[in-house]
Formats: sequence, structure tokens, C-alpha cells
Amino acid sequence: MKGSEERSYWLKSGFFSLLDRGSVLVFGLGSYLILIRTLEKEQLGAWVLFLATMGFAEVAKSGLLQNALVKYLSTSTEEEYPVITTASVFLNFVISCISALILVAVGGMLSTLWSIPELPTMIGIYCITAFLNIPYYHCNFLLQSNLTFVGIFFSNFFKQGLIFFYILIFFLNGWDIEIINLAWMQAFTYLVASITSISFAWKFLRHARKIDFEWVGKLFHYGKFVFGTNVSGMLYKKMDVMMLGALINPVAVALYDLAVRIANMVEVPTYSVASVVFPQSARKMESGGPTAIRDLYEKSVGAILAMIIPFLIVIMIFTKPIIGLFSSDFLDAVPLLRLTILYGLFIPFSSQFGTVLDSIGKPRINFYFVFVGFGLNILLNYLFITNFGVVGAAYGTLSTYILMFIVTQIVLNRMFGVRAYKAFYYSIGFYSEGFHMVKNYFNNNSSFVEEEILDSENVK
Repeated sequence: MKGSEERSYWLKSGFFSLLDRGSVLVFGLGSYLILIRTLEKEQLGAWVLFLATMGFAEVAKSGLLQNALVKYLSTSTEEEYPVITTASVFLNFVISCISALILVAVGGMLSTLWSIPELPTMIGIYCITAFLNIPYYHCNFLLQSNLTFVGIFFSNFFKQGLIFFYILIFFLNGWDIEIINLAWMQAFTYLVASITSISFAWKFLRHARKIDFEWVGKLFHYGKFVFGTNVSGMLYKKMDVMMLGALINPVAVALYDLAVRIANMVEVPTYSVASVVFPQSARKMESGGPTAIRDLYEKSVGAILAMIIPFLIVIMIFTKPIIGLFSSDFLDAVPLLRLTILYGLFIPFSSQFGTVLDSIGKPRINFYFVFVGFGLNILLNYLFITNFGVVGAAYGTLSTYILMFIVTQIVLNRMFGVRAYKAFYYSIGFYSEGFHMVKNYFNNNSSFVEEEILDSENVK
């Protein structure tokens, strides 16, 4: 890319990616804000655990397909393109079948473990959802491969927005919300999202008539480590919630989940930047080598930190009022939020660590680190939860983030010469650059006003 084209890519792609994550956050928090006021804590905890369980099927699909498809399509020839996309669709269908079978097999056990009698029925509904979302995932991955993010935004907007308005209508009319009906609504939103994705990705939908199993194998072998990484990462992030459900009860899950959801607000820039960085990182390694990767990592993490640190400070100062906005019955979550919000300082580093390694063809290393982090998180969460109760989940997960941050930065320094402190240096630079942009904007407008005044005087 030329300089102007690259700037345009980052601005446009970053805008829609950030808008996408922002809409998901707003609708997600809006739905949760209503549910926390209408559902019993046991039912809310049950819904959270259901979503956590379904999340494994979702990350399995994206892990096996997304990065592999983006990487191979980014460098594919015209002849290879339809062959690769067909192989990806086939693999998408196979993953849906396997996920559905596994979930049905473990549904009864999880229902007993967490004391959620509705869970097997909800899992059955999700099995339908898993097939409805095949076009959604496939088309969104194609859009990302072709550096087009507007369609991803709209498909996610409808997926999250429809369920929000469904919950809002029930709340405004005083109707009871059943979590089984929420599962059905989730299936419907994926159907709408799939149709939306297809409409935006239509010009990229080129497929071969036959399945090339050699390419199926290539996608699978590339994606298997990303798959393992994503599943381990999901366990990494959700193990605290799942262990609270097993060691305490769904009520504890509801309490802890509120703190985590608020803390997740600061993660929006992290995943927005990651989705834009991935295709660029793959190209940078081809053209610039390790030095280019180092600069990309440090600057992308710095950009994320520049965006999240102000939010982190605000949430730390106004923790109690923020919890009160959701529900005064959940003020016990205040100390939890003060701990979970600190996750945001470490997540950008770990997220971009995985993005860089996946994009340069080293997903195996990323998988090993995430798997170790997952194991460490289980151990620390068990120790802290059994000794400190609900707050132990926050202690355990935060300790894991700190330890893994230290190890991953040592690895990045040896591989690419990455310096963690540079990310904070760049974050300060982003504030300075933003200040100068605003200053120049007002100076230019001021000059424009002065010129208009002089022109008007000359006319007189």
C-alpha cells in the first residue's frame, strides 16, 4: 500500500471495526441492564453459563476458519480463491456438526453440575443456531479477507440489536422473559445476520464446484492451533465464571459476571485493533521482517492503551455509582469491579501477542502459551475461590494475567526485539498527536473565519 492508501485503510477499517465493537458493547450492556432488573439471580446466572457454554462452539468455528482463511486469501491467486472458499465452507459445516454432537452429549452433565434444568433444551436450540450461523461466519471472514469491514458491522449490529429490542419490548410491556425464549431469539438473530452478511459479501462469493480436500487439510492444519488457542483462551476467560457455578452457585456467577461485563468495556479497542492488525501483520512480515512486526506490535498496543486508560481511571473512581446504574441489589460487586478492571492493562499485550504470532504463521507457539495460561488460571482460581469465595475468581484471573504478561513479553523481546515500555511511550504520543490534530483543526477553522470576515469587508 502507498502511504495515503495505508492511512485510508487504517482510518476506515479502524472506524468500522471500532463501531462494530462499540455497537456490540452497547447492545450487550443494554440487554444485560434490562435482564439484571427482570430476571432472578439464579436465572441470570443460568443465562450467563449458557452463553459461556455456547461460546466454546463459536470460538472453535472462528479459530479453525478465520485466521486461516484471511491468511490464505490475502495471498491467493484468482484460480485458488474459489477453491479455498469452498474448502472453508465445507469445514464450517463439519465443525457445526461436531459442535452440536458434543454439546448434546455434555448438556445433561452440565445441567446437573450447575443446577440448571433448562440447559439441555437450550443446547438443543443452539444446535439449530450452529447451522444458521454458517453463512454469517463464512461471509464475515470473506469480508475481513478483502479488507471490507462495513458489512461485518451491519451483520453484528442486527445480531446484537434484534435481541436487545426483543428484551426491551418485553420489559416495557411488563412481560416475563424466559431464558428458553431468549435462546430461540438468538437463533433468529443469527438468521438475520447471515442474510445481512451474504448481501455485503455477495461480490466475494466465488466457489468451486468440487471440494478440494487438500485445501481442507491446509485450512485445518493451519487453523488447528488457532482453534486450540481460541478454545483455551475461552476457557482462560470463562473458567472463573464456570468454576464459580460449580464451586458456589449461579447467584455467585451473576454477581461476578456484572463486574466482568463492565470491565469488558475497556476491551472494545483491543479487539477492534486486532481485527485490523491481523491482515496488515501478515503483509508486514513479508515486506519488513521482524523490525516491522516489532513496530506494529508496540504501536498497536500503544494505540489500545491510549484509548482504554482514561476509561479505566473513570471506572476506578466511580465504581460504586456505575454498579448502582445497573442495580442497587448488586453493590457487592464493587470490590470485584475494582479488581477485574485491571485486566484491561494486560489484555492488549496478550491479545496482540496472539494476533502477531498467528499472522506470521506461528499459531503453535500462541496455542502453547494460551494453553499454559488456561491451566494456570484453573489452578489459581481454584485456590483463590476455595479460600476467598467470589472475590477469589478476580484474584486468580488477575494473577494469571500478570504472570503470562511477564512470560510473553520475554518471548516477544527475543523473537522481534519488542520492548513493552515502548507501548506506553507510543500511547503518550497518541495523546500528543490527538492534541495537535484538534489544535490544527481549530486553527484552520479560525483562519477560515478570518478570511471570510476580510472578504466581507472588501465587498463593503
